[in-house]
Amino acid sequence: MARNGGVTRQAVVFVLVGAVCALIDYGSYSALLASGVWVHAAKAASFALGTTAAFFLNRRFTFGVSAGGVRQVSGFALLYLSTFLVNVLVNALALHLLPPIRVEYVVAWLAAQGVATTVNFAGLRVVVFHDGKPGGVGQRVVG
Repeated sequence: MARNGGVTRQAVVFVLVGAVCALIDYGSYSALLASGVWVHAAKAASFALGTTAAFFLNRRFTFGVSAGGVRQVSGFALLYLSTFLVNVLVNALALHLLPPIRVEYVVAWLAAQGVATTVNFAGLRVVVFHDGKPGGVGQRVVG
């Protein structure tokens, strides 16, 4: 069991943090689309905003890590670069496969978000915020 509550607590907090980040992502995506920004550029920008929030919130609240070094930041960047590509590609694929319906952009966004969320939790828990000890995920934040 991890020092900061184990996988169940982490998963619950990750979902809550993810909801906040999803609101940031979807809100900015919607605003950019309404402003006439190309759909794929809007998705890329909204993902970047949600991702920035996700790093700081997950590091602090989900995994209880007070600070990170180059390894942590590099691992996060590589994970999110990979997830970024998956997210944008799933969004594009869903838009390609869906018939032209009133909510096609919402459905595509949800599909992209679901895949990206699953990949992110696994990568953050196993690679980015893992300290190399069985069940450990880094230093616990106090306060």
